[in-house]
Amino acid sequence: MHLKTLSLVNYKSFDSADFEMDKKINCFVGNNGVGKTNVLDAIYHLAFAKSYFNPITVQNIKHHTDFFMINGLFHKNDRDENVVVSAKRGSKRMLKRNGKEYEKISDHIGLLPLVIISPADRDLIIEGSETRRRFLDGVISLDNATYLQRLITYNKLLTQRNALLKYFAANHKFDSDAIAVYDEQMVVLGALIHKSRQEFLDRFTPIFQKFYARISRNAIEKVSIHYKSDFNDKLPEAAFKAAMQKDLQVQYSTTGTHKDDLLFSLDGYPVKKYGSQGQQKSFLTALKLAQFEFIKNESGTVPLLLLDDIFDKLDESRVSQLIEMVNDEHFGQIFISDTNPDRTEMVIKNVNQSYKMFEL
Repeated sequence: MHLKTLSLVNYKSFDSADFEMDKKINCFVGNNGVGKTNVLDAIYHLAFAKSYFNPITVQNIKHHTDFFMINGLFHKNDRDENVVVSAKRGSKRMLKRNGKEYEKISDHIGLLPLVIISPADRDLIIEGSETRRRFLDGVISLDNATYLQRLITYNKLLTQRNALLKYFAANHKFDSDAIAVYDEQMVVLGALIHKSRQEFLDRFTPIFQKFYARISRNAIEKVSIHYKSDFNDKLPEAAFKAAMQKDLQVQYSTTGTHKDDLLFSLDGYPVKKYGSQGQQKSFLTALKLAQFEFIKNESGTVPLLLLDDIFDKLDESRVSQLIEMVNDEHFGQIFISDTNPDRTEMVIKNVNQSYKMFEL
């Protein structure tokens, strides 16, 4: 799979722009603020119908304009796929594939597998559990539509259950039958979601550890990912019952798979607290490359790889190691943003692949 052409209208910093891509490596270079990252984000937007950096759709419309449009022509499985994402102030976003609008955005997820490595990935380490769950769910959902639908249904039930808890508090009443309607469904879905996440991590973690060893040049430290969940030690039904009194007090659901987390560790200690800056960068890069390989293996399609500002954020040794891996046929089409055209071209020339440089 590869992106052939990309057109932008009123997207973030762009009035309009058109790009004809190389099948292998595409570099977007220029000073800060010229829109390099915005091009990569537009490609991400086509794959996931949302921005990687700002998921609030209307905020991606260029200032003082009323709409944006992103148009991408992809080639996949011996046929062209034209994908268009657009949004207008005061209206919902629109996603079309080959001229036909999707009824459900979720039906699009997985068509265009993509992995981005960005300085913003540090949020996976420093932010709360929601960020890590979003990463976890995003990887699983790309090739598992059933999991995605279960997740959507579970989250709708969660919203409704929380609203009911607030209603109970406001009206000083409790209806066990009403809350049971939600609990019964969330117990079933929660158990299935928990099982899928655990099975995923059992397969994903060894891939991640392999990439960490390569990037860190076989450093002696050991990295691991631990799945933290209320359902690890309790059956879902028992967990919900045990939390009921607390739920009524705080007026929201305190247990369930919406509270799951991933614990990242280095030699048994939290990477967030004890990992050096270099170790954290290696950890995150390995995490994303493992995501790439997992998606490739599961879907049978080589994902697009987006490297945002990667040369500024990794030291020379790690960049060299990353480029060596990128030079492998294991990778497909790659998009790179950087502030230094000469540095980028010097590195890319050492890669035995075709490339294009776009100066913005």
